[in-house]
Amino acid sequence: MVKLANVFVCQSCGSAHGKWAGRCDACGGWNTLVEEIPEHSPGRKPAKASRGRRGRGIEFSNLQGSSEPLSRLVTGIAEFDRVCGGGIVPGSALLVGGDPGIGKSTLMLQAAAKLALAEKSVIYISGEESIDQVRSRAKRLGLAHAPLQLASETALGPIMDSLKAERPDLVVIDSMQTLWTDALGAAPGTVAQVRACAQDLTRFAKKYGTAVVLIGHVTKDGQIAGPRVVEHMVDGVLHFEGDRAHQFRILRGIKNRFGPTDEIGVFEMGEQGLAEVSNPSSLFLDGCENGTTGSAVFAGMEGTRPVLTEVQALIAPSPLGTPRRAVVGWDSGRLAMVMAVLEARCGISFAGKDVYLNVAGGLKISEPAADLAVAAALVSSAFDQSLPPKTVVFGEIALSGTIRQVSRTAARLKEAHKLGFTHAMIATGENSGNSTTDTQCTIAKTGKLSDLVARFEADRLD
Repeated sequence: MVKLANVFVCQSCGSAHGKWAGRCDACGGWNTLVEEIPEHSPGRKPAKASRGRRGRGIEFSNLQGSSEPLSRLVTGIAEFDRVCGGGIVPGSALLVGGDPGIGKSTLMLQAAAKLALAEKSVIYISGEESIDQVRSRAKRLGLAHAPLQLASETALGPIMDSLKAERPDLVVIDSMQTLWTDALGAAPGTVAQVRACAQDLTRFAKKYGTAVVLIGHVTKDGQIAGPRVVEHMVDGVLHFEGDRAHQFRILRGIKNRFGPTDEIGVFEMGEQGLAEVSNPSSLFLDGCENGTTGSAVFAGMEGTRPVLTEVQALIAPSPLGTPRRAVVGWDSGRLAMVMAVLEARCGISFAGKDVYLNVAGGLKISEPAADLAVAAALVSSAFDQSLPPKTVVFGEIALSGTIRQVSRTAARLKEAHKLGFTHAMIATGENSGNSTTDTQCTIAKTGKLSDLVARFEADRLD
């Protein structure tokens, strides 16, 4: 018998290679190839054959079923329930990812304990910590009295046997990369192990109606470690954003089959764990509503929630031959486009100048409606003159220099008025509601980007 050679599988993209190499040819990742035993290798245990009868079909049903709608598992953590779409759906599988130490395990332990206190059957399985370590963390969070069932195990077989016997309402697996099944010869954390374990847990969730939460690690570029097929298998993908050096954390819904996507929940890390922030706009503004040079307040939408954030810009002479462009919290390519429009359509030159752009509070903005706020911050820094106090700005900039309308204008202005803003700068033709008096904000409509620059020039001459 010819012995099959082992294969080397990329842990980033899952492509197989016949020999080890420092760089994956498929995705370009370095040091991502790990040796794994092929499926038909003599050293691998044979898979159990199915004992089902040949020719047996499946049972079909129609859309007019008589089953009752599923009631969500509400944890009582409003920001977490918001990102999940109103609570965790029974029988669903959630994948929670984020940087090390950002608070994934802390948040899920808090959510699991609160559900256990609400007389739900909850199991927390840790493959990274011992039971005593989990108890110590729960005691620090003030949750030591919660009737939560704990276990420390990494073998998938015993875990599945126990879950099928208990059939809890919710099970939390911390983390997905520590699980392994003896049906595969690969090491824990490899692509094959992560895919197989996630598939078995997702199948268990659908069959028995148990909600499963999988905590996952991330790679150095911020992507959830393991094959991308895991994100397709689960019903929701939640990702933690933020810097461990700051106390604020943002939980963003990347995928949700049972609720809105791109919804965010804002938390503050403290001694008692993660505390929810009910009004994130006040967090991201931090007293900038009175006007500061090089600053503009953007009224954006994060899922279904309007959020006000401060966009900061700084233009300074560059001592280098090639001026620097630094961006934090926004797309650098879109900044280059806005600068090109300002230079070509409005005559503002950025040659020989460094440009720095920052979104305060650690929030990442991807909405095109932030174009006008970024342009206002750049022009404000270029003219060394602030916008009028208590003014919000939003609108999309076209390459022709015109300002395009954006959606949900009324909701943006309503949030701005609630936080004390009295002026708004939006695109011409924006419909802010039944009338402009509904928002109680003085609205300045701008048709072209050159009109914004002309206002700064007029104010400077005055």
